[in-house]
Amino acid sequence: MLHPSINHLLEKVDSRYTLVVAAAKRAREIIDGSEKLTKVQSTKPVTVATHEIADDKIQYKRLESEK
Repeated sequence: MLHPSINHLLEKVDSRYTLVVAAAKRAREIIDGSEKLTKVQSTKPVTVATHEIADDKIQYKRLESEK
């Protein structure tokens, strides 16, 4: 079973797409040397990013597109 679960993560964002984009961007920041915001045994950046999302350590802001 995945920890944190997909259902728990989806409670933190408005869509699966947003979850994937937020986790990927945060994982890239971690790879580039950004400090981890939560303590996780895993060294995998995507796993760390999903734990940070689940722990409410990172947030996202949806930008309105100009028409």
